[in-house]
Amino acid sequence: MESVIVSSAAGVESSAPGWINSLMDTLGAPGAGIAIALENLFPPLPSEVILPLAGFAASSGQMNLIAVLIWTTAGSVIGALALYGVGAMLGRDRTVAIAAKLPLLKVADIERTEAWFAKHGAKAVFFGRMIPIFRSLISVPAGVERMSVPLFLGLTTLGSAIWNTIFVLAGYLLGENWEDVTGYVSTYSKVVLVAAALGVVAFVLVRLFKPGAGARRK
Repeated sequence: MESVIVSSAAGVESSAPGWINSLMDTLGAPGAGIAIALENLFPPLPSEVILPLAGFAASSGQMNLIAVLIWTTAGSVIGALALYGVGAMLGRDRTVAIAAKLPLLKVADIERTEAWFAKHGAKAVFFGRMIPIFRSLISVPAGVERMSVPLFLGLTTLGSAIWNTIFVLAGYLLGENWEDVTGYVSTYSKVVLVAAALGVVAFVLVRLFKPGAGARRK
């Protein structure tokens, strides 16, 4: 088929990797779904580029909008389920064993995390699907804690559908200006990453200067 995606994206190749253009040009909506599944497994891949670009393709008639929404949500769920499986295979015992060998991290920290996830896990999975980077990583502790698979799938599907719909529709409505979306998401991602970095620094400082920081609960 004549590629509106590739031709219209000729000037934005720095934002959209060529293989993403080719995948969607060749397979259509299923190609967008595959790209999003890979984005879940490899977070550096740009969902903020894939989704608006797929929306633009739908606005230009290269894809069906509903098909794009269905396939990208399915891709998100498949990618998240794969990471859930990684967490389930890793299991609690291996997680604790790894944590026990890491500096500044105590087994008690893992236990507190488990307690927090047991209380807030559903909200973490749902809202985590709308936070860059963490939208992929949140599936791993869900697997470690063996969250009910139907519950995990339901929350992941709903959260992913909301996130994907926002960006696909943004690309659809903006048309050839779809790339404007990436600027806003880039700012949002930077704020999230800075907040996470500050959290890590605060954790390390507390561990270093808190009395008895060297003690480790067995």
